[in-house]
Amino acid sequence: MTVFTAPEAGEDGVYRPILRPRRGELAALHHLDAAAARRVTPIVEVSPADRLPQLVRQMPPRTGVMAVDLGAVPDPAGPLSSPPLDLAEELADLGVAMLPVLRAYDSRRRLVEHGLAARMHLMRAVLRLQPHTDARNPAEATATTTRLLTGAGLEAEHVDLVIDLAETACAAHADRFEERARHVLRWARATPWRSVTVAAGAMPPNLDDLPTDEPVTVGRHDARVWARLREPGVGYADYGVTSPVRRNGIHHRQLPTLRYTAERDWWIYRWARRGGRSDDRCHDLCRTLVTSPHWPPTGARFSWGDAQIAQNARSARGGGSPSGWMAWSTSHHIAYVLHTLVS
Repeated sequence: MTVFTAPEAGEDGVYRPILRPRRGELAALHHLDAAAARRVTPIVEVSPADRLPQLVRQMPPRTGVMAVDLGAVPDPAGPLSSPPLDLAEELADLGVAMLPVLRAYDSRRRLVEHGLAARMHLMRAVLRLQPHTDARNPAEATATTTRLLTGAGLEAEHVDLVIDLAETACAAHADRFEERARHVLRWARATPWRSVTVAAGAMPPNLDDLPTDEPVTVGRHDARVWARLREPGVGYADYGVTSPVRRNGIHHRQLPTLRYTAERDWWIYRWARRGGRSDDRCHDLCRTLVTSPHWPPTGARFSWGDAQIAQNARSARGGGSPSGWMAWSTSHHIAYVLHTLVS
């Protein structure tokens, strides 16, 4: 039997990025070092077309634990199939413990299945609450969370509450969401949750209109909101280097692109320079990045993703791929967030 371990409860410093089940994000989780892996519990959003077990088999996340949000997967028509239980069993066979994610719109059947999945290994779950859609006031929030916990047969002490503010697209959004988050946090203190985390995302859903061949900044309004909210017992989550606005099925220009995290901004590198060869363009992009002021003092040692960027800066062989660029960006982002939480 596989024995799973999980981060300690309370003020655990655990980072909970909300990610998509794609090769790039899984590669970043696969290459975490042991110390970082203990401080990351990813929340993975799964759609009906995703094949999460296949990706986990190829690139098992070093975290050993993964919260899975099946909110986009409908209840099956027949009684013999249970997406939460089926997926929990498949991931357990691969050495990964699944934490089910409870959503306000889950059916009674889905909540029962979440409860059974939670009891398989860690007796834990995540409750993801979006105040702007799920609960407009404290009374509604209490009624919603009580229904979810009762339906799943779980106690709040075993549940990680994620207050998901979703998109903070500009400074005005950030100010409004900060005030909303303060109200929700006051409400959350009345319940003995295992942990309380605030999540938000500020990356635009489309970068195609940004300039090419020069680094440009996109404000990390989500991180700024959390920094102003920061208090003991409140954890941090975001959407990695992607947008909370999921535009499934929409394809963008596949220029070499890195989304490089710094304190207040992302530095966006989209490179069309030097003709048609992706190898040359990626090489030029990486050389520009490693000579920039926001390249970390520890350089390639900062994260696995930074090591890949440094390697491509030295050699024009191998231009990477969209999943590779996303993996490098996500790897650096996770390392940067963990460094910030410690400091």
